[in-house]
Amino acid sequence: MAEENDLDQIRLRKIQAMLDQTKNSEQANNQPMTVTDDTFHKAVQTNYLLVVDFWAPWCAPCRMVGPIIEALSAEYTGKAAFGKMNVDENQMVPSSFGIMSIPTIILFNHGKEVERLVGAYPKAHIEAMIKRYLA
Repeated sequence: MAEENDLDQIRLRKIQAMLDQTKNSEQANNQPMTVTDDTFHKAVQTNYLLVVDFWAPWCAPCRMVGPIIEALSAEYTGKAAFGKMNVDENQMVPSSFGIMSIPTIILFNHGKEVERLVGAYPKAHIEAMIKRYLA
């Protein structure tokens, strides 16, 4: 019986590791991670510098900012983490941060919000915000 319990625990750990690897595959491909209400707090806690793009598919300015976030994610791999949260599918976190307009980009440094941009900004403006927090 004890051996079966041990095997079950090993199996569960392996399954969880595989799930985590799948979730992080977007980031491994230099793409922003998908952040949800369920994964937001872990993303903020595990990434010392995290840029989250709050967006929706129907939002034209969001579609303009999306490629910029993707490009910055590729350029700053290993220096900053990037995430995208669809506010239509995830309403708890955006509500808790008082997000009323999209796109909204929030930069978290060591788990705390340090800067916020509301609206579509050019790449240089978003990049300048990120560079202020790089060591």
